[in-house]
Amino acid sequence: MSMLTPPGMGGKYRITGDKYPRMRRPSGRRRIVLAAVAALAAFGLIGWGTLQLVDVFTGGDEASAAAPAKDCAKKKQPQRQAAAEKAGPLPEPRRITVNVFNATPREGLAKKTADDLKKRGFTVAKFANATKAYDKKVKGPGIVLGPRSALDTALPVLATQLTGAEKRTDGRKGGTVDLILGAGFKGLAKEKDAAEALAALAKTSPAPSGPSSGDGKNC
Repeated sequence: MSMLTPPGMGGKYRITGDKYPRMRRPSGRRRIVLAAVAALAAFGLIGWGTLQLVDVFTGGDEASAAAPAKDCAKKKQPQRQAAAEKAGPLPEPRRITVNVFNATPREGLAKKTADDLKKRGFTVAKFANATKAYDKKVKGPGIVLGPRSALDTALPVLATQLTGAEKRTDGRKGGTVDLILGAGFKGLAKEKDAAEALAALAKTSPAPSGPSSGDGKNC
C-alpha cells in the first residue's frame, strides 16, 4: 500500500502512485430537468394570460353570454309553433264582433268609427260612450280590449285598423272585443295601410302569451 493511501482504505481507493481516485461533481442533469419544467410552466402561464386578454378585447364574455340566449331561443321555438297551431289561423274581420266606445269629449266619434269598421268587413255589435273606467282616461289613440283568448287572434287583427292601439285583456266571457277611442285618436288607419298590416300579421306566428314559469323550462 502506498504511503499516500489513508489508513483503512484499500481496494479501489488504494493509491498506488500511478492511479488516483477522481472526485467528480454531482451530475447537472437534475438542474436541466428543473429548468425545463420551470420554462414550461412559465410558457403555460403566458399562454393563459394571452387568451384572457383576447377574450376581453374580442368580446369573449359577450359571446359566452349570447350562447345561452341562442339555446333558449331554440328551446322556445317548439313552444311558439305549438301556440301557433293551437291558435290556428287569424280570424277574418267579418268573424270579429266589435263594440266601439268613445272615451273622448268629441260627439259622434263612436258611430262614425263603427260605420267605418263595418265598411271594412267587421261586425259591429254596438257603439256608445266609454264606461267610467275609461272615459277621458285614454291618452293614446285607443285600446283594443277583449278576453285573453283573443290576445293572439281577434285583438291583433282589430289593432291593424288603428295605428298605435294598445292591446289589453280582461276576464270577460265570449269572443266580443272592444275598441275604445282615446284622446289621441285621429281616425282609423288608411285602408291600404291596414290591409298591409293585416297581411304582414298573417305571415307571422303568434308567440305564447302566458308568463314564464321561472323553472328554467322557458329559459
